[in-house]
Amino acid sequence: MIRGEKIGLRARHEDDIAVLQSELYDDVRTQALADSAPWRPVPPGSEKSPYAVGEQNDDIVFFSVVELSSQKLAGEALLWGIDTYNRRCHLGLSLLPAFRGTGLGTDIVRALCAYGFAVRGLHRLQIETAADNAAMIRAAERAGFTREGTLRGSAWGYGAFSDEVVLGMLDHEWRDGPAH
Repeated sequence: MIRGEKIGLRARHEDDIAVLQSELYDDVRTQALADSAPWRPVPPGSEKSPYAVGEQNDDIVFFSVVELSSQKLAGEALLWGIDTYNRRCHLGLSLLPAFRGTGLGTDIVRALCAYGFAVRGLHRLQIETAADNAAMIRAAERAGFTREGTLRGSAWGYGAFSDEVVLGMLDHEWRDGPAH
């Protein structure tokens, strides 16, 4: 388990899947805005669930987020688009509704950085998020990410295009930063 101050990142367990699907994926509007693929109905227990535990893949790593004080499942986190040649990837997270606004986001981002930089030896981590996702932007900036730009009208979700903010962090910034 990768531990932060308030959370732990661990492997996805079978009993996490139903909770993640019902509280994250079945929230159609939020899922449509957060994912790069269109939402489609997936029945509970389906092996096609986006949270299903499957074969390991070299370019994506899924975690379940656990609140350390309660040991409750708090959400999911991932590194995706892992490019081992250029040593970069993207990161993302999603908290269950009961854990939103509780200050866990920055800790999750920091734990993902520890995994990406210290464990995987990556050079750059990047976040793309909707320009109106103030919570994610705030969590990333508190963790030491730099806002690098805005991609105008680049994300389609729930019937409209929206701008995306791109934030990045390099390994030396993580190593030398106060959060590490």
